[in-house]
Amino acid sequence: MDLSRLQIDRGVGPRRAHRRRLRLAPWLAVAALGTAAWVYRAPLSALAARAGSAPVEVATVVRGELGVVAAASGTAANGYIVAQRRAALSADTPGRIVELNVTEGSVLQKGAVVARLYSEELEAALRGAESELAAAGAAVTASAARVRASERRLAEAEARVAATLAGADEARAALGLAERELARVSALVDTGGVPAERVDQAGATVTQTRARVASAEAGVHSARVAVESARADVEVARADVAQLEARLPVLAAARDLSRATLDKTYVRAPFDGVVVLKDAEVGEVVSPNALGGQSRGSVATMIDPTSLEVQVELPETSLASVVEDRAAWVYLDAFPNERFQGRVLRIWPTANRQKATIEVRVGLEALDPRLRPEMGARVVFPPDTAMDAAPEPTPKLLVPATAIVERGGAQGVFVVAVDTAEFRRVTPGASVGRRRALEVPSEVAEGDRVVSAPTGALADGDKVRVQQP
Repeated sequence: MDLSRLQIDRGVGPRRAHRRRLRLAPWLAVAALGTAAWVYRAPLSALAARAGSAPVEVATVVRGELGVVAAASGTAANGYIVAQRRAALSADTPGRIVELNVTEGSVLQKGAVVARLYSEELEAALRGAESELAAAGAAVTASAARVRASERRLAEAEARVAATLAGADEARAALGLAERELARVSALVDTGGVPAERVDQAGATVTQTRARVASAEAGVHSARVAVESARADVEVARADVAQLEARLPVLAAARDLSRATLDKTYVRAPFDGVVVLKDAEVGEVVSPNALGGQSRGSVATMIDPTSLEVQVELPETSLASVVEDRAAWVYLDAFPNERFQGRVLRIWPTANRQKATIEVRVGLEALDPRLRPEMGARVVFPPDTAMDAAPEPTPKLLVPATAIVERGGAQGVFVVAVDTAEFRRVTPGASVGRRRALEVPSEVAEGDRVVSAPTGALADGDKVRVQQP
């Protein structure tokens, strides 16, 4: 095995090259540093400048909203516009919607049909109940006619009784006359004044008259029986009428029940108002007891726009500043620089222990068509009723209270222009929370950036760099 090839060549050539590289290395390093300085000259200049500037936090000058400015002179709380009269409309019976007449914003009059449910079976039931009631009414009419007919027959029978009684009296009178004639003739026959045939004739007359009397008395009896029969018919007919009339209220109640059941398929507006939410569509099933699943609980939600008021959650610590029927100022988030006059309507008799708040309702002196339920609002409760006529506060510029410092006997703020802090004089006004209002005229404008908390070493014209808080 030849190991000669594994020996290290210790010639002088590589050593000389190594010494040459060592001599060139410093020059190469200097060239690299020069190239880097040329390429990164701008960032390095900025870095050097920033190294000599003071880090500051800034805040933007804003124009204060009326509600924020007014809160400085009274107790304030946030709330929402709510409707005292609000109703989720639903049918009194489960069913499928076949007609829906409203959408969000629909104006309704009391009693207007909002929606209608499927009701063909109930309509048929109502028609059946109405038919039964009509048939019962016709039966009552027929029975009443029978009563009148029976009463006429009774009257006729009573008239016949009177006639037969008169005939019987006449027959009795004739019988008495015939008997007296027979007695007189019989007496004359004994004296020979009349022939004997006259006695036979008078006797026959008496016999005939007695037969007439018997016949007349039989007629009277028959007539009286007819009267009793007619009277019984009248009583039966009257009983039938009474029975049928007694059924009329039952059938009328059944008809009214069918009508009321059918009316439950109509969803109507309970008061004049506006629809604020449509909760269902045609074809959906609604149920007053819906707890989820495939049925809806309501068809639409409506409010009475004349009952809008402000609901405020007032901290317990501010309760002493709020009195019922005292004036309040309402500022809407949608119109922050417009004041609405209000008045405290109600203070809830209980507190919310989790929030440590008490609910207060504030009514608006004049309703505005721009008001919408659930709009955010800020309510300011003035110290006393003397502020009812106080002028609206003018929106003012607001800066952090810590931004106002004194330099050279003058108060001002440091406005950051690019990378320079410029001292500008201001006249501080009322405190609004952690901010101060600036009186006019002022050397700052809305939108300027001011140093939030300048140090005592910061001077006009100093270089600064803005850092995030």
